[in-house]
Amino acid sequence: MNNLIPIIFGEPKSVNCEVIAKTWKKLNSKSKKRIFLIGNHNIILHQLKREKIKIKTLKVSKFEDLTKHNKDINIIKVLDIPFNKKFVINCINKAHQLAIKKKIKGFITAPINKSILNKKFPGLTEYLAYKCNAKGNEVMMIFNNKLAVVPLTTHIEIKNITKKITEKLIIKKTKVLNNYYKKYFLKSPKIAMLGLNPHNSENKKNSIENKIIKKSINKLKKNRINIKGPFPADSIFMNDKKKFDVIIGMYHDQILTPFKTLFKFDALNITLGLKYIRISPDHGTGQDIIGKNKANPESLINSVKNILRLT
Repeated sequence: MNNLIPIIFGEPKSVNCEVIAKTWKKLNSKSKKRIFLIGNHNIILHQLKREKIKIKTLKVSKFEDLTKHNKDINIIKVLDIPFNKKFVINCINKAHQLAIKKKIKGFITAPINKSILNKKFPGLTEYLAYKCNAKGNEVMMIFNNKLAVVPLTTHIEIKNITKKITEKLIIKKTKVLNNYYKKYFLKSPKIAMLGLNPHNSENKKNSIENKIIKKSINKLKKNRINIKGPFPADSIFMNDKKKFDVIIGMYHDQILTPFKTLFKFDALNITLGLKYIRISPDHGTGQDIIGKNKANPESLINSVKNILRLT
């Protein structure tokens, strides 16, 4: 049964139920046999009714009782009261434990409100790395079939970025990216790395581009990693992107803003460096469009297709 993949329901006050239901209707029967939910059965039924979506559901007490009925969404129940932080964390922890025990090979997380996490975790990527005893090895890769991007630093304030960018960080994260990309996609990626400052600080001798980034790239090349750079961030996404599989940026918005402009919902978030594969759709909770039937399921559909392919 370890070929089953759960979708963690995530934030209850969201469009997650709508997106999951729309995704379910798009899946073929073979895919449906491998997918189940981790969440609260009662709230899912309530939200399906609110959205006027007719889908059969089946409440399941434990993993071993999953029936794999491809006409019903099997839902493993977690807690009775869904509208609290503990509910979402318990859903995530349930999937983590199933993966650690090798009952599943990975899972999909629907969007959450990051306020549920302890302040020491800027995002779910870092929380799962902590749970896997892999803190510092986690890599956030936003993936599209045409291109992927990786921010070296994730959810931190701009003022703190410079002091976080070190040779050790660049080399460690790039090696994790290279190894896991080969594991999941069966090829060595062609990687481009960006500089931090506009125009790469005009190649000044004492710039972070020369003192840290370029030095790190040279060391990575000696480890037979196919990497080039540093490239200026303001032009890489115009033409050079076609030459690479992955672009590594120094911070979150430096690469996610142009990436989302190019691919919109046709992307997914893959966490590398964990003891299992974790994928999530590349969008938020959509609280402003709850109940309006406007949520786009494309990213979750791609998440399901890719995790089923990779496992």
